[in-house]
Amino acid sequence: MPLSAPAPRTARHVRRVTYQGFEREDGLWDIEGELHDSKTYERPSLQAPGGVHPAGVPIHHMWLRVTVDRQLVVQAIESAMDAHPLGGCTAAQRALQAMVGSSMARGWRQAIQTHLGGVAGCTHLRELLFNLATAAFQSVQGAFQSTGDEPPRHLGQCTGWDFAGEGVRLHYPQFYQGAVVAADS
Repeated sequence: MPLSAPAPRTARHVRRVTYQGFEREDGLWDIEGELHDSKTYERPSLQAPGGVHPAGVPIHHMWLRVTVDRQLVVQAIESAMDAHPLGGCTAAQRALQAMVGSSMARGWRQAIQTHLGGVAGCTHLRELLFNLATAAFQSVQGAFQSTGDEPPRHLGQCTGWDFAGEGVRLHYPQFYQGAVVAADS
């Protein structure tokens, strides 16, 4: 583990989130996300009052598949909820269809909030969707390509891709905005 040694502690909650990107034969891309939450101890069940939710059994186990084109526009969306804490949770899946036609490249988080915010959607499915766009950018070939005079969208979005940084100087010199380094003579 690359972190320092922790103080004495007891694990109480486990969350696993995974994303995968798949290139389809029809030219579209499937980006899938899975969220799994569990506790390390028994707790009262929210679905069966008076019952017990066992340790290690998922409280949330949810799946998303979002199909996008090369421009990262949502063509289709599908979800499954293998585990959820309340009986009404699955009703949130219907609202996901409002995301069809939304762009992961621009305004993605705003589209999620507009279509799925508050009680229209599910907090956990929204969380999966937020970062699904990053998985799409990593998966879809050409998603980072520059469009002529415009820099790729990932430049200026983190320290490594600072317009004045080494990464941009080396890989996108036409967009570099730092000090020009004199060549050794």
